[in-house]
Amino acid sequence: MSREFSLYLDAVRFLAALMVVVYHMNMRWLSTAILPLSGHGHAAVMVFFVLSGYVISYIHARRENTPAEYWASRLSRFYSLAIPVVLATPLLDMAGEALRPDIYQGWTTHGLAPVRIVTSLAWLNEIWTISIMSFSNTPYWSLCYEMWYYIMFAVWVFTRGRTRVLLLAGCALVVGPKILLLAPVWAMGVVLHRWQFLQRTSFAAGLALFIGSLVAFGLFQHYELTERGSAWMRGLVGEALHHQLTFSRFALTDYLLGLIVAANFVGARAIAPMLGRVLLPLERPIRWLAGYTFSLYLMHQPLLLFFGAVIDGDPRGPLYFFAVFGAILLAVWLAGSVTEGRRHLLRAWLLARLQALHGSRWIGARGAR
Repeated sequence: MSREFSLYLDAVRFLAALMVVVYHMNMRWLSTAILPLSGHGHAAVMVFFVLSGYVISYIHARRENTPAEYWASRLSRFYSLAIPVVLATPLLDMAGEALRPDIYQGWTTHGLAPVRIVTSLAWLNEIWTISIMSFSNTPYWSLCYEMWYYIMFAVWVFTRGRTRVLLLAGCALVVGPKILLLAPVWAMGVVLHRWQFLQRTSFAAGLALFIGSLVAFGLFQHYELTERGSAWMRGLVGEALHHQLTFSRFALTDYLLGLIVAANFVGARAIAPMLGRVLLPLERPIRWLAGYTFSLYLMHQPLLLFFGAVIDGDPRGPLYFFAVFGAILLAVWLAGSVTEGRRHLLRAWLLARLQALHGSRWIGARGAR
């Protein structure tokens, strides 16, 4: 991956996280005015899915080519932040709801706290047709999808033959239809990285794909195809199953959106030297911001409600909005510096433990490419 293209992906990663934050901050108790660019929340998650598939395939090919290395990185990446966030969210919810119960109405859960904590940390919140909210942390659903994609990707690259088939079938039986429905979107990133034909895209073709994908994304959002996809899915499966599909009910048009995002990445990779003229002078701030993307994405919703309750300002002016937004960014920076900033320590510990299981066929054997 070229330096310029890597920088582009980092910029996209941060902007996608910011779009999710703006989407969730578009609350009338926070601002009576509708926020600009506040309709891209779900689309931004699909950007994350394609990007995640690409990055995971890339790092496996480059350095994480044993199960121990792969899982030490994946588990340290997720659990370094997921554990404190899952445990802290119900405490923040209780404190904030005691101050402003009105802004929590419909945005948090009550009861079954041990179940919610266990399922969140085991990534079981969205299997089959259940949807267990991780308290007020709505964005947590996508992590429960991604972790299972990591698992299925690991099965694919580190096993072969009958073992691979049986393990993939076992994963499918565990997760059920919702997670499988969006798996093709994540897999588009893997195909984008591995398909040699796409890597030979000319500059002219890449420029056309890059510009065309931006136009296509704008049209996709303008005509609200995400909601149309939901309506089409309702017509296919019926009202009851449509409701149970929760975040996968948009799958029909999410496939199209995933192709648009993949086309953008193919184009950006081909014209990366041109993009670098704009991005390279901004490399340090882009890399720094990208380093807090995961923290921003995973923490912002409970922090939004909590700081909204604590600050309790006037939504008719901008001061309340920016005070809450600033408090979120400050908290993310402080927490991210401790969690994501030190996850290398957890990775080293996990790698040592996993390598100690060298005798296991699954952990110790070097996987097939």
